[in-house]
Amino acid sequence: MTVAAEPTDAAGQPPAPASLQLAQGSVTVHYLAPDIARIAFLPNDGAKPMPTLVIDPALDDKAPAGSDASQAAHWVLRDGALVALRDGHELLSVDLAALGRGEVRARHAAADPLYGIRGYGAFERADGGLQRAGKQVAKAGEQGFAGAPFVWSTAGYGLLADAEGANFALDGSELRVRGRKQQPIRTVYVFLGQPKALFAALARVSGRSPLFPKWAMGFTNSQWGIDQQELLQLVDTYRARHIPLDNFTLDFDWKAWGADQYGEFRWNPDKFPGGADGSLKAALEAKGMHLTGIMKPRLHVDTAEGRYATEHGLWSAKSKPAPDYFSHKTVRDLDFDQPAARTWFFNDTLKHAFDTGMAGWWNDEADTLDSDTQFLNMQRALYDGQRAYSRQRVWSINRNFYLGAQRYAYGLWSGDIATGFASMKAQRQRMLSAINAGAMQWGMDGGGFQKSGKQADPVTGGLTPENYARWIQFGAFTPIFRVHGELGIKRQPWVYGPVAERAAAAAIRLRYALLPYIYSYEYQRRATGVGLVRPLLFGWPDDANVREDVDAWMFGDYLLASPVVEQGQASKDIYLPAGRWFDYASGKACDGGQKVRYALDAKTWSDLPLFVREGAIVPMQAPQDYVGQQPLREVELEVFPSAQRTSFPYYDDDGATYAYEQGEYFLQTLAVQRADRGVSFETAAPEGSFKPALGWYLVKVHGIAAAAVSEDGQPLRDLGSEAALRKHDGAGWAQGSDRFGPVTWVRVPAGQVAHIALR
Repeated sequence: MTVAAEPTDAAGQPPAPASLQLAQGSVTVHYLAPDIARIAFLPNDGAKPMPTLVIDPALDDKAPAGSDASQAAHWVLRDGALVALRDGHELLSVDLAALGRGEVRARHAAADPLYGIRGYGAFERADGGLQRAGKQVAKAGEQGFAGAPFVWSTAGYGLLADAEGANFALDGSELRVRGRKQQPIRTVYVFLGQPKALFAALARVSGRSPLFPKWAMGFTNSQWGIDQQELLQLVDTYRARHIPLDNFTLDFDWKAWGADQYGEFRWNPDKFPGGADGSLKAALEAKGMHLTGIMKPRLHVDTAEGRYATEHGLWSAKSKPAPDYFSHKTVRDLDFDQPAARTWFFNDTLKHAFDTGMAGWWNDEADTLDSDTQFLNMQRALYDGQRAYSRQRVWSINRNFYLGAQRYAYGLWSGDIATGFASMKAQRQRMLSAINAGAMQWGMDGGGFQKSGKQADPVTGGLTPENYARWIQFGAFTPIFRVHGELGIKRQPWVYGPVAERAAAAAIRLRYALLPYIYSYEYQRRATGVGLVRPLLFGWPDDANVREDVDAWMFGDYLLASPVVEQGQASKDIYLPAGRWFDYASGKACDGGQKVRYALDAKTWSDLPLFVREGAIVPMQAPQDYVGQQPLREVELEVFPSAQRTSFPYYDDDGATYAYEQGEYFLQTLAVQRADRGVSFETAAPEGSFKPALGWYLVKVHGIAAAAVSEDGQPLRDLGSEAALRKHDGAGWAQGSDRFGPVTWVRVPAGQVAHIALR
């Protein structure tokens, strides 16, 4: 074999492309950026390999103009391998000739921690931790499973194979990847950097995720076994108790399941008489509610829709006619890999259901055919169909994930999990492992789907009040916050008694208070590839203590959550990474790099271990019963200055459409820093053309009782007290104390450039 060109690390620019000639073809190394290399094999017959669904169809393979090469990262070709180095140290060596054989082979330091590839199936033990070793399979054919042909290391590199299903062999210092079902792998991407940089590169190559609607940041109650009368009654009860709720998801009940004339796509006229004419939608919209409904990949064969599928060859060859477990009539699965099936699926009948209230999709049971693309393409059908039909944002949850699905407004839930503390505890590994594989929008059946046994209570399914309260607290700090259960099970807070209701309602209200913070991470996920929840190892990749830590995770950049998952627990030890932390409940300051003992209330379950990181800027709002109940005119910023300058990109848009893609958004960077003479707080010039209702930031600067506050050198008015400042309609400040200690409140205009000095 011969090398046609040697890449160089020219100042500030990616190296030049290089190629390696083999007997059966050539391998080309192309640099999309200083930290992204694509290695591709081209056979002598010139048959260029087509990218799989893993790769973004809109991928721009040109390096950005003026891109800066990392001072610590270099690429070289050496002995037929592409070698990635940092500070002269070899990180990863990829054998170029192996692609000619249809596989990936690479070498790395044996001690490198490896992550990604796969999560855990719904019924699989989830105690294998976060690191990956030995034989691992990237796939998507099991309940709750997240798969990605992507392995990465906190040592500073990641490797993405362009493959629909892949078998990984991680053996000491050797990394090997082969396609599932004997499919050759012809293209591989190598990324360099820390975890956040690796996921930014992954987002560029595999595709960015669109924003969910703003209401999806709130709480979802899902129920199987319900009709219109009960639905309205439940919504009214949530509102009367002021327990926030934005979405009610309906199971089989909403459909005319088993009926002819597109029963799988239309309202059940008996259970939901106001569905088809839109009156139910109007009633719910008046209460600030959204509806989402279950969708199945199968159709009843002996129906108009079934005959259409037969006539047009839309059935999956893997799916054989069989009786449906619910209707007991013959059904069969569509083949969503076919463009014709996807185009037809968002048909006129489903469009009518969408027009009359179905604001989102709960895609179920598309994981029975051993396919890595069935669920992905089912949601792709709905995403493409709805986007072509409406400006309304798409929302979905699906029962497994394969990388590439994120491009289609794709949420993953962990499958039909059991109730009980043990099941709840295992969801931590499931969530964090899925996120490590790129499934950033993750959720679960809060409370557990399956009953605890045949004799379990038919209303609660055997879920205890304590387990319910703790599960809600856990769910409040996940990306997709929802509850669900088997047929007839109810997951409303008041069902579990007054003690559980108080604890659960408090957690839900805290979630809603954090919505400005949470929604800003919708933008962050799209822009950076990293979502709202991230394992601690994302932020502290060199800390060996967090390599397998599932007991706590970061909720955004500044909050660390460690929900209680043990029954009757009176205390727990929580590891805090390096830095300074503040207990959100008590205000107590803690130094990181150690475990802290956290006392718990085992009787009222009213505590939720949550820590604020020094340097934090956390936008909050007064809790509302639903998203958008009142215009958000003032946002409270909880600010904890550090000696190092920190920032937060506050984001907003209309929350409902894709206008943000055309620049209709509001993005303002907020920054703070503590110095010897005081604290400086800055608001940068806003970006985007969207004009929110927001008029003011009420900045709560912790750790300082200022004697004077100025804006751009001009003194601000001292209102004397927090109460007086809150009543004042304009800029000003006051100082006092709260549970964290001394605090200075400053009201500054939003959407303007300001430099605030606290002395």
